[in-house]
Amino acid sequence: MGCNIDTRCIHIEQDEKPDQYGAISYPIYQTATFAHPGVGRSTGYDYSRSQNPTRENVEKVVASLENGTDAVAFSSGMAAISAVMELFEPGDHLIVDTDLYGGTTRLFEQISRKNGIAFTGVNISETDLEPLLQENTKAIYLETPTNPMMNVTDLEKVCGLAKKHGILTIVDNTFMSPYFQNPLDLGADIVLHSGTKYLGGHNDTIAGFLVVKDEKLARTFRELIQTIGSNLAPFDCFLIRRGIQTLAVRMEKAQSNAIKIAHWLQKRTDVTRVIYPGLSEHPGYEIMKRQARGFGAMLTFEVESAGLALEILNQISLIRFAESLGGTETLLTYPVTQTHADVPREQREKNGLTDCILRLSVGIENPEDLIRDLEKAFRNAHEK
Repeated sequence: MGCNIDTRCIHIEQDEKPDQYGAISYPIYQTATFAHPGVGRSTGYDYSRSQNPTRENVEKVVASLENGTDAVAFSSGMAAISAVMELFEPGDHLIVDTDLYGGTTRLFEQISRKNGIAFTGVNISETDLEPLLQENTKAIYLETPTNPMMNVTDLEKVCGLAKKHGILTIVDNTFMSPYFQNPLDLGADIVLHSGTKYLGGHNDTIAGFLVVKDEKLARTFRELIQTIGSNLAPFDCFLIRRGIQTLAVRMEKAQSNAIKIAHWLQKRTDVTRVIYPGLSEHPGYEIMKRQARGFGAMLTFEVESAGLALEILNQISLIRFAESLGGTETLLTYPVTQTHADVPREQREKNGLTDCILRLSVGIENPEDLIRDLEKAFRNAHEK
């Protein structure tokens, strides 16, 4: 069909057999196994760990949105990252960003290092990576923008370097979603998503995805997920598929809200930093304009004291104090005790992640209501 991405959120481009009953909502095939029509014959599905029609449907949609040849659906984002790490062997080396989701850092430090994989951690957005490459370097792993400091990496530059040296580039695209950014088009080899976030969009299920263009990598991940068994269940696939149908309108609204809130925060004297790639003074602003179709709805801000940050969390009402991101609801997170609690304090502070930092996942509520809630929280916090 050659449809635009907002249409592809709703309609799969590939020709597909319509449901025999004409169901508009793709059915949930809640079955563990499938009967064979005869010996040596198959419907194309044998056992749901291998594949299930509902899972296959959502995988096709995600692959289409990321312009990949295949997507594999996992039971969580961490399950997807764990599968990526199965590509590597003891003695391999990876260059990774130091400002990553805390769960990713925990996996690398507590599991992958134990398995004999070595890491060099740097701020990839501002580091010349070529001198860091070793004979055993197998991949570069990054987020852009990063979580939570919103550092922006030039993907074409990094992917070009990786291809020059025959190594993989792995990009966590959760913050931007495929609606705003497609790393495969910029040269990345593997794109991963916590489907829990923007793809699902309603904070009601957990999922992860790996998307690739290379057919050999696709086969490898298919073999891995069949062996490991960390597949996404049919009902969760249905929820993610339903969420994706509104991805375009949610991303546009949430981004519009984020820009308004960022400008409001900038005017406050008790806010010392507002970090949002959609602000022209952000060092990654021009890169974002070049490699993405938007700036997303995640923003980080720093207030004048840790005490103020904690009291704001106590005073918000409409906005909820919670982990996670990417849902219809606006969530405020305190990274040092939530998403990045397992990152050593020294590394957090080196990244600029202090105990005065708050991370805001902007939802799709009325922006005036969100700003009013923040204004009340700041006012009440100062009165305490």
